[in-house]
Amino acid sequence: MSGVQSLSVVIPTYNEARNLTAMVAALRALPFASVNIVIVDDNSPDGTGALADELAAKPENRLTVIHRPGKFGLGTAYQAGFQAAIAQRTDAIGQIDCDFSHPPDALIRMAELLADHDVVVGSRYISGGGLDKRWDPGRKLLSRWAVFYARTILGLRVNDPTAGFKLWRRDTLVGIELNRIHSNGYVFLVEMAYVTQKLGYRICEIPITFEDRRIGESKMSMGVKIEAAWRVWQVRIRHNGLSPKDRALEP
Repeated sequence: MSGVQSLSVVIPTYNEARNLTAMVAALRALPFASVNIVIVDDNSPDGTGALADELAAKPENRLTVIHRPGKFGLGTAYQAGFQAAIAQRTDAIGQIDCDFSHPPDALIRMAELLADHDVVVGSRYISGGGLDKRWDPGRKLLSRWAVFYARTILGLRVNDPTAGFKLWRRDTLVGIELNRIHSNGYVFLVEMAYVTQKLGYRICEIPITFEDRRIGESKMSMGVKIEAAWRVWQVRIRHNGLSPKDRALEP
């Protein structure tokens, strides 16, 4: 199928008890030699963390659970999950939402493309991609504006810098040196895209249709979106001087 035989998938969770079992099953069904799953739960009041522990008790699930005592944000959740996944030394490391907004079986095609790229992005904004038809025009416009804004300010070549569905080579995440990423909310995704480009890594996008969550409520508030907009400037100032020579080496 591809050079990717072993895969770790990082899933940040908050109130995803009704989606978690199905997501774990979908990932376990993928045709890789091994699939490790890393759940980072922010003390979900709906019992997501306890359910994750139950699933982890079954060795065949190959599931690691990181419990955090509060809702500390998407960025630090990914930081913790990526560090755990790097330590597992699998060929590739994926990131995916637990609510099935991203199609898990797309990881198969992404793994094939990883042979010639350093990260593959599931993109809503290239030919063949799209947004859920149930989104109202205002929500679609705001999403497209956020993408245009980030790409313009940072000079990004990737068409969907706010994408949360990616498959990374393990050594790409090592080279990025996650400690230099400081954003916490959704702008974490933009900062990762910018640093990846500045360090000269090869980025590929495949089209996906971003579906609205099947069950539960969105965590994306208007306040989060406004904060992300002004933090893009911080990202530019922080990393504008980076170049491929700044890639980190395996410690």
